[in-house]
Amino acid sequence: MDSPIDGLGRRSFIGVALASGFMPTGLLGAAESQTEAERANLRVVTAFCAAWSTRDLDKIVPYLADDSVYRMSETTPPVTGHAGLTDRLGSWMQSSDRIVFEVLDTYAKGPMVINHRIDRFESKTRPLTWEGVGVFFVKDGKIQEWSDYTMRVVRPGQ
Repeated sequence: MDSPIDGLGRRSFIGVALASGFMPTGLLGAAESQTEAERANLRVVTAFCAAWSTRDLDKIVPYLADDSVYRMSETTPPVTGHAGLTDRLGSWMQSSDRIVFEVLDTYAKGPMVINHRIDRFESKTRPLTWEGVGVFFVKDGKIQEWSDYTMRVVRPGQ
């Protein structure tokens, strides 16, 4: 017996499935099966990403452990502690008129939080839009390690 999807290619089937609201059950249950600790870790990372819009490192660094490790991208060496983050990103605070971390998707498993983001540093002198994945290790309510992995970078005028 022919089914309604006979003759559809794999891509067409996936498109129809997504458009109709079909979601694999493993993904549907992910949020429901999170522990309270995982939900707390999500809240820490979500608040940290939102704090960037203040452009105030005094409101951002409290989410990080004192000895936290930050890696700006897969090709940059890590920096350690609040001073390391300030040295690495402080100039972006000064040159940006507006900073937005748009979290497109986020997931937590145990102490790990992974998000897909678009970060926008709006500036007259050095505008930048970065899209990538952030991987955060949260320990005792603070971000202990943060690494970003670049998917694409847009620098207007280049």
